[in-house]
Amino acid sequence: MKHLFASISLTALIAIPFSAHAQFAKVEDAVKYRQSAFSVMGTHMGRVGAVVKGEKAYDQAAVESDVAVIETMSRLPWGAFPTNSNLSNSKAKPEIWKEQDKFKAAADKMQSQVAKLAAAAKSGDQGAIKAAFGATGQACKSCHDDFRNK
Repeated sequence: MKHLFASISLTALIAIPFSAHAQFAKVEDAVKYRQSAFSVMGTHMGRVGAVVKGEKAYDQAAVESDVAVIETMSRLPWGAFPTNSNLSNSKAKPEIWKEQDKFKAAADKMQSQVAKLAAAAKSGDQGAIKAAFGATGQACKSCHDDFRNK
């Protein structure tokens, strides 16, 4: 399992520089790409959230693994918001394209919080993990509030 995760992580890290400047053949491809990245990130946030809430037993290796996925995914969707990609199957608000600086700042803040969550996960300090998870969740919520339709 560790080798599989390492291979996936290495592949994702190699792809990260290309994803920021990704050219999508169709706007629909960009929407699908960003939705997929957010979906994977959300799944792993849910797994860590279950641990933080006490619904699932703490397992440091599992939390570290989930947070590593979150950290990788947190870098991927931002290059997939080309102009005119606010399609009917997208929950993206028009403010994303009207307020690019604010959107980028929100993305940067979320990535910064995820980095802190990763450090907390590696420390094994459950209190630090809980605090960092809360801050990460707030960063996600803030962006959702401003830039995502319900």
